[in-house]
Amino acid sequence: MYRGFNIEIPEDLPEKFYKDGFNIYNDSKAKAKKTLDEFMLNNQSLSGTKILENWFPKIDAHIFLSHSHIDKKKAIILAGILFNKFGIKTFIDSCIWGYSANLLRNIDDNYCLNTEDESYNYTKRNYSNSHVNLMLSTALNRMIDNSECIFFLNTPNSISSNEVISRTKSPWIFSEIATTQIIRKKTPERLKPKTRMFSKGIQTNESATNLLTVEYDLELSHLANFNLNDLKKWKKLTSKKPHDALDNLYKMKPINKAFII
Repeated sequence: MYRGFNIEIPEDLPEKFYKDGFNIYNDSKAKAKKTLDEFMLNNQSLSGTKILENWFPKIDAHIFLSHSHIDKKKAIILAGILFNKFGIKTFIDSCIWGYSANLLRNIDDNYCLNTEDESYNYTKRNYSNSHVNLMLSTALNRMIDNSECIFFLNTPNSISSNEVISRTKSPWIFSEIATTQIIRKKTPERLKPKTRMFSKGIQTNESATNLLTVEYDLELSHLANFNLNDLKKWKKLTSKKPHDALDNLYKMKPINKAFII
């Protein structure tokens, strides 16, 4: 990862770009699904190593797009705009969430069912859930590390704001944004001659009366702000060459504090 951007754009994005974005979304889903089908071993064990090695096979993306699941359509349209206007390939993080849920259900049905009824053993399911969530978190972090940029889609669905601090109820958004603060910052090779810098860097019961809600403080100050006007300006500066487009974005939004290596 080289840079991160805090994206605040309106809800009414042009739906004509949805098809391009959906093709990108489906392409990532298809590759992820192929590996998920191979996780179960013949000896009824689960290969955690195989999951970590193959979670995102051959998915090359310039941008990792972090967003609320409620904003999936908006994320897909944004990915379509980035591809159509700039040739930029976006990884939409929600394409893998559903498959991780399917994997967890597969494991639970094989290992966690109580023999006397159709309920799950609480202790066994806590164990399976911890494994799958750790695998998913590791895989997402690796994808962030491999992508040149992260875009955080900042909407009322992803954060709740007040005058003091932003918060999110999504553990995955919190994890992804926290990762962008601590992950190694890698300057693309094409930029090194010009810019030798680095930055500081259980069983579901829908009728239950008590719904667990957890909020995390969300630190966004290390992400450059980006809005609709910035998007329009960016479109005027560049062609459909992804690296040229990203370089122009970096020039538009320079790093505030940089240090010479």
